[in-house]
Amino acid sequence: MSAVMIARKVRKWEKLPGKNTFCCDGRVMMARQKGVFYLTLFLIMGTCALFFAFECPYLAVHLSPAIPVFAALIFLFVIAMLLRTSFSDPGVLPRALPEEATFIEMEIEAANGNVPAGQRPPPRIRNVQINNQIVKLKYCYTCKIFRPPRASHCSICDNCVDRFDHHCPWVGNCVGKRNYRYFYMFTLSLSLLTIYIFTFDIVHVVMRSVDNGFLNTLKETPGTVLEVLVCFFTLWSVVGLTGFHTYLISLNQTTNEDIKGSWSGKNRVQNPYSHKNLIKNCCEVLCGPTYPRMQLVTDRLVSLSSVLDRRGLMQEDSPVSFTSAAPSISSSSNPVSQTTKTTAPLIPNEHTPDDAKPSIAASAEKSDSPKEELPPAPKVPPLASPETDAEATLAKEKAQ
Repeated sequence: MSAVMIARKVRKWEKLPGKNTFCCDGRVMMARQKGVFYLTLFLIMGTCALFFAFECPYLAVHLSPAIPVFAALIFLFVIAMLLRTSFSDPGVLPRALPEEATFIEMEIEAANGNVPAGQRPPPRIRNVQINNQIVKLKYCYTCKIFRPPRASHCSICDNCVDRFDHHCPWVGNCVGKRNYRYFYMFTLSLSLLTIYIFTFDIVHVVMRSVDNGFLNTLKETPGTVLEVLVCFFTLWSVVGLTGFHTYLISLNQTTNEDIKGSWSGKNRVQNPYSHKNLIKNCCEVLCGPTYPRMQLVTDRLVSLSSVLDRRGLMQEDSPVSFTSAAPSISSSSNPVSQTTKTTAPLIPNEHTPDDAKPSIAASAEKSDSPKEELPPAPKVPPLASPETDAEATLAKEKAQ
């Protein structure tokens, strides 16, 4: 039984740390907790299905056929923005490689020096100047990197996210630099769709109540009552959320920064990312680049928005064990093949030619190689010759 290391190519998303789930060969990236996302999808599709089934046939005939068409366009746009937000990379920052982490640790130890026993080491931070404002870069002990400005570590997904806004369970993903604009368009279009459905539900009930009465209308269209209730309770939260993010975009802030009060103006700390202009802030957040850009941080050129390479290829060494059939050997102590034969006898005698006698050097070389020890030859008494027998017979006759 032996093992051989075989290198095979795998996608990088299969080896990425963190608490994300991937589908479609790494093209879809989501958080592990997706139950609320399915609830969001069910509420949107269920409410729209009731609207197209109960209200749209009546409104298309009595008002305009453009009503269901416009509702279908808004519905498709909402679903597209929801899926784009949920399935995309929010801006996860790749973790440091072992060599990079070791180098950063050496830099930190060299900067801090020897810390006396019993004292807490100083915080691992770096200062960088952005628009004449000092911004602190914090060290992430999980990712082993100094996080770029506005980045934060999500405890749910266990990843550092560039321009981290918040983790939204309704979309089943983090909201960061690379999917924030899709999240905002989702909330904005969903608010419009909710107002649209809620308005025409009321119009439908009023128009049918004129002919059949209010109670009869509710009995004939039970789905309308359910739609009105869902839209009424959804309207406040969705519209309020859209208004809040509109306010943040106008100031070029994130939800994380607003909750922590990072740029609240205390100690003369101003938001270094704000352009002091509503249009410029909106254009940067909603139309700015989401791909990597290089910026000088302290004394090194680093990427402030690195893209996570999910579908890149990498080599993985996997052991493969197999059994090799070895040839059987009768004697384990004799590695010499059994077909080898000696041409000279073991003990040379006078009948052995000189050229066939083994030399001393040859015997010394053979003694170095392992071989079987022969058992000692039995001692045979010497045979008597015929002349000796005749002399012994004559001696006996003389004695008689």
